[in-house]
Amino acid sequence: MNVGSILAQKGRDVATIAAEVSIADAVAELAARKIGALVIVDSQLKVKGIISERDVVRTIGQKGPSILGDPVSSVMTRQVISCSEDETINEVMTRMTDGRFRHLPVVTDDRLAGIISIGDVVKARIEQVEHEAEEMRAYIATA
Repeated sequence: MNVGSILAQKGRDVATIAAEVSIADAVAELAARKIGALVIVDSQLKVKGIISERDVVRTIGQKGPSILGDPVSSVMTRQVISCSEDETINEVMTRMTDGRFRHLPVVTDDRLAGIISIGDVVKARIEQVEHEAEEMRAYIATA
């Protein structure tokens, strides 16, 4: 199973935001959508950054709540790690674990094509393992 198959099941909708939007507005968007990250894109859907709940909490912890009026660009992660649709679940799971992040934008032809979360990846891996176990049981039953 690969990233493309995860997107085929969950959809390609991605919550995005502009870099100049305030951190307070980004937090409101995260809360309204009940999600953990927003991708910052330009008008051509090129990924410029990502902001997560962790980024906001860490920055408030360091600088205080006065940062909420600052633009998202002041706290977003600019060096965004992404993946492609043809990468396997194991590849992206390793990347997310090693990088200690929960969201991974999917990029095709330098444009945002979707996003996957660690929850999406774990769910897909569990389904894969269950399917393999079922195939093994069927094989044993017919042997």
